[in-house]
Amino acid sequence: ISFAADLSTETWQARKEWQDIFNVLNHKNMQPRILYSARLSFKIEGEIKSFPDKQKLKEFVTTKPALQEILRGTI
Repeated sequence: ISFAADLSTETWQARKEWQDIFNVLNHKNMQPRILYSARLSFKIEGEIKSFPDKQKLKEFVTTKPALQEILRGTI
């Protein structure tokens, strides 16, 4: 199981739009952070699956009884 940053075009565009403000705040030692959406990915049945949120994971898990058992009580 791993978490990966969302590095989509939309994310990069949003980062670019924040850059000027980020630089000003950084210059003032305000420790700005640009936060990215996290995605959960894992390998199942030889294929890597990636999920942007718990809802998408829940939808997928309903098709995999063994995975339902593994994740019981966590989602």
